[in-house]
Amino acid sequence: MRERLESDLGFYYAVGGFIIAVFVVGMAAFAFINPDGVGTVELVGLSGGFFVFMLVYFIAISVQRLEDGDSI
Repeated sequence: MRERLESDLGFYYAVGGFIIAVFVVGMAAFAFINPDGVGTVELVGLSGGFFVFMLVYFIAISVQRLEDGDSI
């Protein structure tokens, strides 16, 4: 694990995974605490927006790899 975090890209991937884990745990906790609090439309919008955010995040990591000359 330590070898993966020594590189910048490994750190970025770890941060991305951590962000996804926090989102999933937060949504599960919110659903457990207040099951009637979020409607389907809002949940789809929130999840879709988060998906687009993470997509752009991982595309940015790929672009950085290309700039550094690493292959994907």
